[in-house]
Amino acid sequence: MTPTLIESTEFNNMNFSDMALQKAEYDYCTFTNCNFTGSDLSSITFIECVFDTCNLSNANIKNTIFRDAEFIDCKLTGVQFQDCNSFLLSFSFNNCHMQFASFYRLKLNETKFVNCNLNHSNFTETNLMASVFESCDFKHAIFDHTNLSKADLSTSENFILNPQHNNVKHTKFSKENVFGLLQHYQIDII
Repeated sequence: MTPTLIESTEFNNMNFSDMALQKAEYDYCTFTNCNFTGSDLSSITFIECVFDTCNLSNANIKNTIFRDAEFIDCKLTGVQFQDCNSFLLSFSFNNCHMQFASFYRLKLNETKFVNCNLNHSNFTETNLMASVFESCDFKHAIFDHTNLSKADLSTSENFILNPQHNNVKHTKFSKENVFGLLQHYQIDII
C-alpha cells in the first residue's frame, strides 16, 4: 500500500501530542510552533521539511525518514535519532535544544549544527566527518570511537574527547577549546 503523499503544506500551532500526525510522506512541508512531545512519528517520511519552533522531545522516530530536514529553534530533548531510518539520512539543526539526544552509530557526514545545546548527547561510533558545530555546547556529551575528521569544532565549548579513542584528523579546534582534548591526560595547564 502506497503511503499518502502530503506536499507543500503548512502546519501551524498544532498539538500532535493530543492528536496523532497522519502516517504519510510529507514533502516540502513546514511545521511551525507545533508540539510533538512524546508523539509517535514512527515510519513517517519527511522530505525537505522544515520544523520551526517545534517541540519534538521524546518523540518516537523509529524507522522515520528524514531527508534534508531542517530544525530551527526546536526542542529535541531525548530524541533517539539512531532509531530513525538511516538510508539517505540528512538534516540540519539551528538553535536547537538537544540534551540527551542520541546519534549512536549514525553516518552524519557534513551535518550542520549551529548554536545547539548538545549536553549529555551521545555520539558514540557516529560518523561526523566534515560536520560543522558552530557555537555548540557539549557539556557531558559522549564521544567514543567517533569520526570527527575534518569537522569544525572551533567555536564550540565544553567538549571532552579523547583523541586516542576518536578520529580527530584535520578537525578544527580553537586555542581556547583545545583543552577538551587534554582532559584525559590529567595534566595541569596554567
